[in-house]
Parts: sequence; C-alpha cells; structure tokens
Amino acid sequence: MSHSMTTELEEAQQAYREAARDFAQAELAPHAARWDAEGIFPREAIAKAGELGFCGLYMDPEVGGSGLSRLDAAVVIEELANVDPSTAAYISIHNMASWMVSKWGQPALRDAWGTDLSSGLKLASYCLTEPGAGSDAASLKTTAVRDGDFYVLNGSKAFISGAGATELLVVMARTGGAGAGGVSAIAVPSDLPGISFGRKEEKMGWNSQPTRGITFENVRVPASHLLGEEGGGFKLAMKGLDGGRINIAACSLGAAQGALDAARRYMGERRQFGKALAEFQALQFKLADMVTQLVAARQMVHTAARKLDAGASDANVWCAMAKRFATDAGFNVCNEALQIHGGYGYIREYPIERLLRDCRVHQILEGTNEIMRVIVARHLLNTEEELR
Repeated sequence: MSHSMTTELEEAQQAYREAARDFAQAELAPHAARWDAEGIFPREAIAKAGELGFCGLYMDPEVGGSGLSRLDAAVVIEELANVDPSTAAYISIHNMASWMVSKWGQPALRDAWGTDLSSGLKLASYCLTEPGAGSDAASLKTTAVRDGDFYVLNGSKAFISGAGATELLVVMARTGGAGAGGVSAIAVPSDLPGISFGRKEEKMGWNSQPTRGITFENVRVPASHLLGEEGGGFKLAMKGLDGGRINIAACSLGAAQGALDAARRYMGERRQFGKALAEFQALQFKLADMVTQLVAARQMVHTAARKLDAGASDANVWCAMAKRFATDAGFNVCNEALQIHGGYGYIREYPIERLLRDCRVHQILEGTNEIMRVIVARHLLNTEEELR
C-alpha cells in the first residue's frame, strides 16, 4: 500500500471518528444520564445515528449501508460509547443483526428490510440466548418446523437486547438434529401472531435499552426468511458474533476513554493536602497504567478488526482475544477512574459510576470472557498455528 493510500485511509477514519464524536456530544451526552435513570430507549437519537450511516456501518451500500470496514466501525462505536456505552452497545447489536440479514437474506427479504434497517427506521434484535442455553449456545431448544412455505417456531429466548421495541428478530432455532449442525437462522418480524415478550428486566446498567425474554408459540414465519442454508445457522451466528465481539470491545474502549478523560480532568481540579491530585506520584502512576492498558486494548481490537477485514482463517481467535482483553481492561480502567474520584465517583452527578455499570456486562455478553478463553485455548491446543 502506498504512503498516500495509507494517509487517505487514516484521513477517512479520522473523519468517521470526528463525525461520531460530534454526534455523541450533541445527541447522546446531554441525555445519557436521564435515559439511564428513567430507562428510556432513545429511538429518535438512534434514528439520527441512522441518518449518519451508523445503523448500517458494515452493511452493503446497495441496501443503504455505509459499507465500512470492521476497523472503521470499531472507531465509530468507540466514540459513541465514550459518552453512552449503553446506547452505543445497542446500536452495535443492531448493526450485527442487520448485517446478517443483508449478508445472508434472500433477495426479497433484503429488499423488504435492508434499507429500513440500515437507516435505523426499523431496528433489529439478535436472538440466540435461551433460559437453558447461555454459554452452551449449541444446546438451544427453540424449534422451527417446516410446514409448506412456512416455518413454525416454538420456544423461548432470554436476555434479548431491544426486545419489545424492535421490528425484526434474528432468531437461531433448531430445524434439525441435536448440536450446532441442527440450528438455522431465521429473520422473524416481531409483530407476527404468537410472539410475546416478558417483563422488562431491571438491570445494573445498559438501562437505555430494554432487555426482555421472548416466547414463540406456533409462530408462522415465511420460509423465505431463512438466512443462509438450513442447518447453517450456528455458523452464521458465530460469524455475526466475530464482528459483535469487536463492537462490544470497542464499547469498552469508549467507556474507558471517557472515564480516563474524566479522571485526568478531576486530578487537575481536586486539591487535597494543599496540592492538586495530579501532583501525587501514586496517582500519576495509576493514570499512566490506566492509559497503557487502554492503548494496548485498542491495539488488540484494531488488530482483530483488521484480521476480520482481511478474511484471516484465525480471525475468530483474534476477535475472542481482543474481546477478552479489552472488556477486562475497560472495566478495570473505569474502576480505577472511580477510585480517583473518591466519593464523587460513586454519585450520579458524575458519569463515572454509569460508565462502570454499563461496561461491566461487556465481560459477560457476546460470549463470556471464559468462553473467549476456551476459543483461544482450543486454537492453541488443536492446531499448530501461531498467533502472530
């Protein structure tokens, strides 16, 4: 790649970053604390994000998507999460589910839904987890039985982001035998008869997006809504999650950067024992360690995104490593930033406690960090390949 091309890409990326930062400051920052406190799902703000192309970041331009790389998408999502990890995380999940529809949906489905999803006019949820199938996702029990030109869905899903407020559900259901090979992915409009939503979960964080269980009772879905091939759904779900893991890692980077910036400002303003906190070497070293962790995490996330963009055969392992490292590091940076703020960090007047509450769940979802370790260890012990 020529120097001018590299510069061009960096300039384009810088432009995406600045557009996302400006949007976050104008449309998310003034309202994030209220959305969190009152449990408001900000449809209008998400639609405005859609106008800038943030609801179809890596969807095809032919369905109205922005057609960006995963690296560009990570840069955008980080900036949104800098002020509001909860809303940024929902936007990232919508991106993942919508990309699956645009990538593997049949032409009629893509035509019917693609532009509405990429514009944020309609929103999507990703439905894999079940009450009895969390980390052991391949054991899911929801069934989709073929009946003429329809699939009949029965079963339930748990902890679904956006459920009850979104228009399309990307559902993983069993169309065949046991295990991963019997699972298919189906796009299910959320207003079909037989779909019901559980109560809105009361959560530690992520309060600007509703989380509910979903029950399917004899829901008839057109067979043309199948994504990819029958029995290929688990593979599609995992491919979706490779990008999802980079996205959620980027949300942790954003939260950590927001917390670090706040801690840095506070250390300059707060005085104790006759001098600014910034003059205490113990706190200087703490801040230095925090930024080092954050920069290392960002490098890992960007490396994983590049691997995914290049179609590397081991991209899923890099995504797992990046997700594990960045979500742990992000939480730790937020926690240390709270400590620097002392009692002020623990009250809602400052954003630190919200950033901490929001990013804690990143270590759990899109595959727990324990499952990320399983993926990495399996690669190391079952192949001869080096991770370089």
